[in-house]
Amino acid sequence: MTIQANNAATWQQRRQTHIARGVLTAHPLLLTRGQGAHVWDQDGRQYIDFVGGIGVLNVGHNHPRVVDAAAEQLDKLSHTCFQVAAYEPYIALAERLNALVGDGQAYKTAFLTTGAEATENAIKIARAYTNRPGVIAFRGGFHGRTLLGMSLTGMSQPYKQNFGPFAPDVYHTAFPDAYRGISTARALESLQEIFATAVAPDRVAAILIEPVQGDGGFLPVPNDFLVELRRIATEHGIVLIADEIQTGFGRTGKMFGFQHSGIEPDLVTVAKSLAGGLPLSAVVGKAHIMDAPAPGGLGGTYAGNPVACAAALAVLDVIEEEHLLERSIAIGEQLANGFGALQRKYAVIGEVRGLGAMRAIEFVKNADSKEHDAALAQRVIDHLREHGLLAIKCGVHRNVVRALVPLVADAATIEAAVKIFDVAIGEAIAA
Repeated sequence: MTIQANNAATWQQRRQTHIARGVLTAHPLLLTRGQGAHVWDQDGRQYIDFVGGIGVLNVGHNHPRVVDAAAEQLDKLSHTCFQVAAYEPYIALAERLNALVGDGQAYKTAFLTTGAEATENAIKIARAYTNRPGVIAFRGGFHGRTLLGMSLTGMSQPYKQNFGPFAPDVYHTAFPDAYRGISTARALESLQEIFATAVAPDRVAAILIEPVQGDGGFLPVPNDFLVELRRIATEHGIVLIADEIQTGFGRTGKMFGFQHSGIEPDLVTVAKSLAGGLPLSAVVGKAHIMDAPAPGGLGGTYAGNPVACAAALAVLDVIEEEHLLERSIAIGEQLANGFGALQRKYAVIGEVRGLGAMRAIEFVKNADSKEHDAALAQRVIDHLREHGLLAIKCGVHRNVVRALVPLVADAATIEAAVKIFDVAIGEAIAA
């Protein structure tokens, strides 16, 4: 195959001609290389990467340990499908994840390919275990683009469009958001209202929650809410599922976001940064719940691919040996301080929030009304790019700019990024 030489007009025309309109590309760039916390476009211009493949590259682009592990496995066995015959990387990685999530208890793992598959299979497992149909998710949550994933997702655009009808027996309740006046108490009242008016708790198989809402706006769950949710789930025999697809593997300063609250989920879904850029996801959970589906009920052709599993084992080594949990905390503190100073400088910043290195800025038109300003958020993103930093937005109203910088970024890179944010916000306001 011949790789075409591309100028900007050429590749953009090819993209428009050959790629479906529904596949959005946030930045008009053709990237050719990545290393650590930086990427380069076809013209050789360098950017600080505050997207990280949308939370996929916690250990950075092309980490040599991950590249070497994948290459070594590729020379041995690239694919066979675990449902045909077993291979060592799948088993070894399951052992590692069970120990990390289960902390010495009896846990089991099933591997899949995408985050949406992990979500769907977690629901299958919960329904098999409880023999109940209902699932409770949260407004503002994001859980994938499949039919069930869209049904579980608590926002309409752009994910649901006219793609319905959606899967039945899914109920959405309020997610705590102190900035918008939704306290823990109010969110718990909303859940009780769901039980009273929509589905009785003894018909609910699972409650699915992100410890920090990702696409919904980087909203951390208050610890007291998670503790009470755990109590309610236990009382009613409901499977509590922690969606750690974006929060996992050090992003929040701990290996998993739920660990900040001290609770113990029944099932945990993981993907994104698990395999350093290769497609791999998993459901990790209490053994007696994971074993509810009969043999043949779980799996997938590419699920637990040996190359991806080998890369994931290297990712876990890097996180431990390079102390990336500590680095996540340090990045988070530096971003919180830097973004906090920008909030004091610019009245259009309604809130700076996050957990660990998972940080975001919410833009509003007016500090008193807190009216969402998606247009300003987009202008900020465009000006960030012009000054050498890539970021994307989130939030139900798309007025939040998020930071998903790889955890290998050094302090100088973060300092430079905050300065770029300062310039970009000033320019966006003036535009």
